[in-house]
Amino acid sequence: MDIPVVERARPTGLWRSYVTEVAGDAEELAASHRLRVGRPKADRQMVVVLVVAALSLTIINFYAKRVGWVPGLAAGLGADPDSVAGLIGDSQLTRLGIWTAVQVGAYVAIPLIAIRVAFDQPIADFGLRVRGIGSHWPVYTIMLVAVTPLVVAASFAPSFQSKYPFYDLASGEALWPGMFAWWLLYAIQFVALEFFFRGFLVHGLKWRLGYAAIFVMVVPYNMIHFGKPLMEALGAIGGGLALGTLSLKTRSIWWGAALHIAVAGSMDLLSLYQRGLL
Repeated sequence: MDIPVVERARPTGLWRSYVTEVAGDAEELAASHRLRVGRPKADRQMVVVLVVAALSLTIINFYAKRVGWVPGLAAGLGADPDSVAGLIGDSQLTRLGIWTAVQVGAYVAIPLIAIRVAFDQPIADFGLRVRGIGSHWPVYTIMLVAVTPLVVAASFAPSFQSKYPFYDLASGEALWPGMFAWWLLYAIQFVALEFFFRGFLVHGLKWRLGYAAIFVMVVPYNMIHFGKPLMEALGAIGGGLALGTLSLKTRSIWWGAALHIAVAGSMDLLSLYQRGLL
């Protein structure tokens, strides 16, 4: 007697296009890559990506928010360390500029050096593709619309208002030029962050780990949110998974960076509004 075969409903629409097909393609890519180059070589690339990631995150942890090393570096370059220390101490924009510069160096410069030295791949393959990404804007717009009510709700929390914005706008101070200068630094930092997590990590690990590269990326991405409000740290898990999957789909970080910048800017504005500074 033949046993009837019950076919499961296949996912359709956005879920199929942006999740199931992406996962399947990533698994096939990793399997074919291991066969083509050999597992030892595939393993070596994975190890390089992970070691470079650990180095970059360590540098950010010890140097981004601690500016005491800057006067010593200035002295080594022939500048007056006391003058540099005084400038840093008097200007929060200078401190935030150093924070941004360290992040760009660790998130972008170090991985780019690793790609050039260790990998036989174009830099554009690590999420920097531009051509053909225009058609994906509706998905990112849906994500922005979905997350906005959550951001608005979170803005009522004192922990949120005490954390954002990183630039401490004084009572009566205009947004220009200080806050606008900070937003420019903030945007640069988010491009660097997206390149590191959704570019270097995701596209560097996909050749060995397939779709699992996204889950590996999410662990350190979640951890850099540990000093932030709890709901934001939890949201980083889902956001990291979504942006990682979209980066695999589009092979690009640019829409993700734009989304991140839009959300972060709205968080700053909402915090200022709740505190009566707008």
